[in-house]
Amino acid sequence: MTRVLSGIQPSGEIHIGNYLGAIKQWVAIGEKLGREAFFCIVDYHALTNPLAYEPETLAQRTFEAALVNMAAGLDPEKVTLFVQSHVPEHTELSWVFTTITPLGDLTRMTQFKDKAAKQEAVWSGLLMYPVLQAADILIYKADTVPVGEDQVQHIELTREIARRFNALFGETFPEPEGLLNPEAPRVPGIDGKAKMSKSLGNTIGLLEPEESIWRKIQHLPDDPQRIRLSDPGAPERSLVFTYLAYFAPPELVEALKEEYRRAGVGTLVVKRVLFEEMMKVLRPIRERAEELKKDPDYVMDALLEGARRARAVAQATMEEVREKVGLLLPSKRPVRS
Repeated sequence: MTRVLSGIQPSGEIHIGNYLGAIKQWVAIGEKLGREAFFCIVDYHALTNPLAYEPETLAQRTFEAALVNMAAGLDPEKVTLFVQSHVPEHTELSWVFTTITPLGDLTRMTQFKDKAAKQEAVWSGLLMYPVLQAADILIYKADTVPVGEDQVQHIELTREIARRFNALFGETFPEPEGLLNPEAPRVPGIDGKAKMSKSLGNTIGLLEPEESIWRKIQHLPDDPQRIRLSDPGAPERSLVFTYLAYFAPPELVEALKEEYRRAGVGTLVVKRVLFEEMMKVLRPIRERAEELKKDPDYVMDALLEGARRARAVAQATMEEVREKVGLLLPSKRPVRS
């Protein structure tokens, strides 16, 4: 791992699924790689479904996504943190990749098929989403991409695009590897039915009021076969224990599991422990977020500096790409015959 790229979409409130599945891992990677760790707020991706985002709030959500990432430990003075649309080379490279990507490769994407099945009008941006994602990654020649399970197929497409470009125009791009978070590859939503997702409304926000978080924890699905308090329970059938494993010390989790199996503890007690352990993690993030809200210029300046550093790399890659695909460079005049 020498250079990393990953992004987060500003389509709603940043939630614990984002933190456990991505941001926590980003922070650790940033400590190792410093500025070779590229993390972006992918606002162009938020446009891929025109009916699902609000233009009047996109800029604010983009800013808030950056702020929350910083509050959660992502240090813009160590890593390269920026906004996707501040580096126009992303979309330029995406068009080049579009011209060499077969339609069939895109229509086979599981995420496209799942989302398209739920829409009356299927927007072309949804189809082209993984091509732009490939450009996000390859414009920096990243060799590693931290992703969730649902993005693994997109990374394979990115590898295919890199191979195809290299075969057509000469060795240019690495074939990046996806990096799953072994601790939380797929964080379930509070309904227990699907992955935690802003679009499904089954989230717990990092900055959500504590009383709201407690209400959600109170209603988390428990072992459906445990009817009475005196019934033994199976922790593996309880969403409460799934979440508890993300936030509590292992020895505490194991002790509660043992009590739960022999009906020695009620679910409400476990939920209260979960709430307290979760807030031990979230409260410092929320305190840091409040500090950053008082100094929005610091956040914006950090994003602009990150974009400046990112664009220096992106411009060099695009200059190489333009020359290899045969585009006329402004600095070169055609040879007269």
